[in-house]
Amino acid sequence: MRIHRLSEGTINRIAAGEVIERPASAVKELVENAIDAGARQIDVVFRGGGKTLIRVSDDGHGMGADDLVLAVERHATSKLSDDDLTHIATMGFRGEALPSIGSVARLTITSRARGSDAAFSISVEGGRKSDSRPASLKAGTEAEIRDLFFATPARLKFLKTDRSETTEALDVMRRLALANPAIGFSFASEERRWLDCPPGETREQRIAQVLGREFIANAVPVQHAVEDIVVEGLAGLPTAARAQATQQFAFVNGRPVRDKLIAGAIRGAYADVLPPGRFPALALYITCAPERVDVNVHPAKAEVRFRDQSLVRNVIVSGIRRALTAKLPSSDVHLGRETAAAFRSAAPFAGGGNAMGGFAEARQAAFEMNMPPTMAAAPAEQVSGGDQPLGYARAQLHGNYIVAQTATGVILVDQHAAHERIVYERLKREREGQGVTTQPLLVPEVVELDPGTMAAVLSVQELLATLGLAVESFGAQSLLVREVPAALGQVNMPALLKAIADEAAEWGTASTLSERANHALATFACHHSVRANRPLRIEEMDALLRQMEVTPNAGQCNHGRPTFIELKLGDIERLFGRS
Repeated sequence: MRIHRLSEGTINRIAAGEVIERPASAVKELVENAIDAGARQIDVVFRGGGKTLIRVSDDGHGMGADDLVLAVERHATSKLSDDDLTHIATMGFRGEALPSIGSVARLTITSRARGSDAAFSISVEGGRKSDSRPASLKAGTEAEIRDLFFATPARLKFLKTDRSETTEALDVMRRLALANPAIGFSFASEERRWLDCPPGETREQRIAQVLGREFIANAVPVQHAVEDIVVEGLAGLPTAARAQATQQFAFVNGRPVRDKLIAGAIRGAYADVLPPGRFPALALYITCAPERVDVNVHPAKAEVRFRDQSLVRNVIVSGIRRALTAKLPSSDVHLGRETAAAFRSAAPFAGGGNAMGGFAEARQAAFEMNMPPTMAAAPAEQVSGGDQPLGYARAQLHGNYIVAQTATGVILVDQHAAHERIVYERLKREREGQGVTTQPLLVPEVVELDPGTMAAVLSVQELLATLGLAVESFGAQSLLVREVPAALGQVNMPALLKAIADEAAEWGTASTLSERANHALATFACHHSVRANRPLRIEEMDALLRQMEVTPNAGQCNHGRPTFIELKLGDIERLFGRS
């Protein structure tokens, strides 16, 4: 076949396949047009999973008859001046949505320009355009889509159930509502009115309206800026994480996005406090100069591309981490209710200059001992639990759990998880300071490994050396360990090296050297920490509690599991019917 031009109808249907993937895509395009039109109220009616009817009504500035005719032409837009593609301040300008919708559905647009006495209407059915004609409309614009994909029936086979398509469209509306708290939004299907947000709300009011008060109660504010890149919003506490990422909302210059860079930055920010398979809830608002971001790289405008991706990622990670580490989250249990109560974290241990840190350092050697527990009587000043946030140890249960008494209740601590976090944070501080302190082995340890494990460890040999673990080849199936981080003390080296080999592939996917290093340090800490079923003396248990109180992120271990839970005295009394 010779090269020939495609027909206008075919071009529009191809564009429709890129832009209008499903009914929710049509909702997104029409609502974004309404936002750009300066609407204060946008109402959406959704029927038959969007296949039967989608109606979007707004009170924006509207269009006259001439603009209405141009609006359904390909690549026609009012959102781009002087062909400047580097300064996009609207929700989108591709100019393909309306003609694409009209090529696969029955589209009718009725509009009345602000200040005009007349309204006009135009229809596009399967790509065939009508002339504009007089109509009746109070103000703004009403776009009505009927029989979506009637012109391309094969597309209907790929749609999900009506309920699923309605859920997808509702998610689009929720994201747009979160991005624009000053605008009122409503979304209704045959079943009910799913969304009803009044105009003129603050950002926090809109977040509470869309995500619920529980999210607000279990989140911390994020506010961080570098140069002209600002990240703000609310980040959910690790204890309120979910099994899916459906409650993650990100916005760039007011545009809802599902961006891989942002998703990766969120994972990196929570890497130290969440286990695999758990996802934080958050609403993150990123603003920057329009020149810093290309919003037109995706046909449906769902993704963006930042000019300086590394800088944006670092700002997001730093902002979330600062918000999370500003508090020492507790995993309070109040008769089954999770709360967002948190202890304010003190400065991390920095040596003998800190009184609390000095006490912790003096007791550090206790964790290297293996003495039987002694249930010594507590000092008089500790009888009531004192004023320490984590109280004072009273007993050890099942070889792994420390029972501590506070002034207001009882705390149960997982000794291994808690000590793991303490060791990890200490190693991180050393690395970020003068470097990890190393301890040369008097007699280097030879560790036999299978070829695959050995190759995996050697692939990160240089990284391990910067962290104080010096290994080298020693024969065909052995590694020689010459130095270890001083903070580790005695450690099961074969088990540690096998764990490093298992996780080396994941470290390779991390975006920065710092993150790969932290993954390695977390593995070190896990294999060094106080083990389950190891008896501890009361003094050792108290030392662990004091170290937790001066350690960042002490509410979770390196894998994101809680290190302690608290039961308030009032809850205990209610359990026994005393209140």
